[in-house]
Amino acid sequence: MPVYGSRRSLMPIEDDLDSPVKCRERRRRRIEMRRTLASGSALAGSGNRDFKQLEAADMESEGSESSPSPTPAYGSMSVIGRARVMEDEITVKMNLCRPEINGYRPVHFFGVFDGHGGYHVSALCKENMHIIIEQELMRVKPTAESLTGGQLEELWRTAVNRSFERMDAMALTLCQCDVPENLKVCRNHPQLSLVGSTAVVVLLTDEHIIVGNCGDSRAVLCRNGEAVPLSVDHKPDREDECARIEALGGRIVFAGNEARVEGVLAMTRAIGDRFLKQVVISEPEFMFMKREADDMSLMLASDGLWDVLSSELSCEVVHKCQQENYNGSLGMMAAGDGGAMFPVAALLVRLALGRRSSDNISVIIVDLRG
Repeated sequence: MPVYGSRRSLMPIEDDLDSPVKCRERRRRRIEMRRTLASGSALAGSGNRDFKQLEAADMESEGSESSPSPTPAYGSMSVIGRARVMEDEITVKMNLCRPEINGYRPVHFFGVFDGHGGYHVSALCKENMHIIIEQELMRVKPTAESLTGGQLEELWRTAVNRSFERMDAMALTLCQCDVPENLKVCRNHPQLSLVGSTAVVVLLTDEHIIVGNCGDSRAVLCRNGEAVPLSVDHKPDREDECARIEALGGRIVFAGNEARVEGVLAMTRAIGDRFLKQVVISEPEFMFMKREADDMSLMLASDGLWDVLSSELSCEVVHKCQQENYNGSLGMMAAGDGGAMFPVAALLVRLALGRRSSDNISVIIVDLRG
């Protein structure tokens, strides 16, 4: 399979982004900016108090840099199952970046991509989605007010939406030609017009869970043993999605007992699908959730799992495993075996296979305790 782009060509040129010298320099500029904002305020007394609080927070973050927040444990597994070909892909990037929008603290990336019509678009998402999101996050330059006010969520939303838009544009110009200059639609590979992928992406910070979802893969939060949906599947039988499709001139056709867009696609949003792009959009639904002390775990999976296991049952299984310390090494990362939570992810996969799942099955489990 050809390589579509590379990290070197897409990454911003900031090789020493996380160096202590760079961190201190950024903090110094940020403090100067806040001092300027505070001194220019009409309410000088209030501005000075705000600045002192911000400066104290910066000093506290500087002192904590030597003991950063622990990296959450995770586990992942992806199998072909009973399907004929493997079209699922997963991506995990711990400490993806430290953008200003998150106070220069780590952002962790988790993504599940379930391809249809071929593996090409899901493979493209695996290789590039995290790079594009990193670029968009690092590009955001918030003001002091937006970091503490209600604009923060909108900044994250804009970055995620732009990332999905760029990823879709890359998928729409996908070609199998070996020559890089031919990365465009060509008459030699018309079948790529029918290739697409779901994309459910979670960005995890110390304070928030940010989700972008396009398609019928799903993210679920297990909070105090209860399943909290972080995404809603984009199915043609969703009333709002059906109305949107029909308003754009499309049709929902039932093939057997399953609703499909134009009788072809069993989802209403996806990356790629050039043939149906007039109605099958790539705009993600967005979730911005504050983390709480009783958050236990985070689950991302393709519909190979969700078709046979409910969100509630999956949450119950993971919660029980955590209570019994099922994998024996929770809280510690394991190299080369899918992560410390790998046995829990593998258990869910086995349950799905036992329930006769007929699709590829991909699962990511993140331990949120502590």
